[in-house]
Amino acid sequence: MTTYEDQARAELEVWQQKMQKGASWSNRIAKSLQDKINRLIPEKVHKVITVTIEKMIKAAIFGIKYTTDITLPPDASLLLRESHIKRQVGIYQKTASVEGAITGAGGILMGFADFPILIGIKMKLLFNIASLYGYNVKDYKERLYLLYIFQLAYSSQQRRNEIYLLLQNWETYSGNLPENAEDFDWRIFQQEYRDYIDLAKMAQLLPVIGAAVGAIANYKLVAQLGDTAMNCFRMRKLSP
Repeated sequence: MTTYEDQARAELEVWQQKMQKGASWSNRIAKSLQDKINRLIPEKVHKVITVTIEKMIKAAIFGIKYTTDITLPPDASLLLRESHIKRQVGIYQKTASVEGAITGAGGILMGFADFPILIGIKMKLLFNIASLYGYNVKDYKERLYLLYIFQLAYSSQQRRNEIYLLLQNWETYSGNLPENAEDFDWRIFQQEYRDYIDLAKMAQLLPVIGAAVGAIANYKLVAQLGDTAMNCFRMRKLSP
């Protein structure tokens, strides 16, 4: 094992401990604040977001929109793979930040547009990361893995504990999935995903502060997704 792999394994262990912690006082306060912001948003906005998320999930699994030409040789080192991945995360952070500032400054209607755009940015990043780690993103089970990573990145701590355990035992779990993607219970998955994803982004729909919130939140949310994805794939790459 190389020195870089030792470092990656140490970072992974710290991250794994974080994923298994119980909800802290600050976590509960943050969740309470998010719920209050959520209640300020009109119900019709929530319906738009729900439909957008549901369509995104189906498009990611069944469609061909999210593909990537980014690949590395099969024998590429972890250092080489993750250097490319970190570069990709930085590029997508900047893209998402600019997009968030523009849509946030446009008020609530432009704020609506940010949700599907940001989802697209995040999904494209995830597909690139998976490909750079050497996984086949045309396999629907690998796409499902990306959606669980997506959910893990933005879940409450309680939900995070559950998803982490599923991903930790992914090889066993995925082996029991139906071979036909249409046989999977997408309704349950969509409902769980909708309940937890991107609550922090609701503040971008509020007047005055929307642009600043959009730029900063998008930048941090993409960084959070990148970190989560890297550690999820490290669990598979560095497993004994």
